[in-house]
Amino acid sequence: MRTNTFLRFFALGLLLGLAPLLTPAQDQSSDDVAAAARKARERQQTAPKPKKVITNDDMPSAPAGTDSKTGDTKDAGQPGNAEGTGKGTDDGSKGEAYWRGRFQKAHDKLSQAEKELDVLQRELDKAQVQYYSNPQKAMTEQYDRSDINDKVAKIDAKKKEVDSLKQQLSDMEDELRKSGGDPGWAR
Repeated sequence: MRTNTFLRFFALGLLLGLAPLLTPAQDQSSDDVAAAARKARERQQTAPKPKKVITNDDMPSAPAGTDSKTGDTKDAGQPGNAEGTGKGTDDGSKGEAYWRGRFQKAHDKLSQAEKELDVLQRELDKAQVQYYSNPQKAMTEQYDRSDINDKVAKIDAKKKEVDSLKQQLSDMEDELRKSGGDPGWAR
């Protein structure tokens, strides 16, 4: 028992003796990190500012005599060609901005019609599995089916509208091709 107590005191003394040796090493490493951080901040402050980099976005894309949006040449002396309108030259050709605008409107109309068709189809699906708690209403709907027939008629009309819009888009692409425009303008 005596040796056990002695060993405990010896271990405690040894730990207390070594504790001060471990503590300064930690303080010194934190001082080194702080000093390195200060030096890095000083280097950042004294570093010269980066020079301006010129990219393709900074450069004018069209030659000086052309309209930068459409690529058409500007000639104020020709009749029917006002400067800055972007409509094209006097020979009837249209510029890129004109075609992109037309196709954007057509794509937007088509997208909207397709979304409306999707909503109508969901409403029809819901109406076909609809449960009516009122037995009178349930019997009327079972034999009459007027709301389902109305929804089917709306869906058919919307499908015709979507087909018509797709046909208009196809016709516009043909018109663009015939006028000699870039097919990429239709996207």
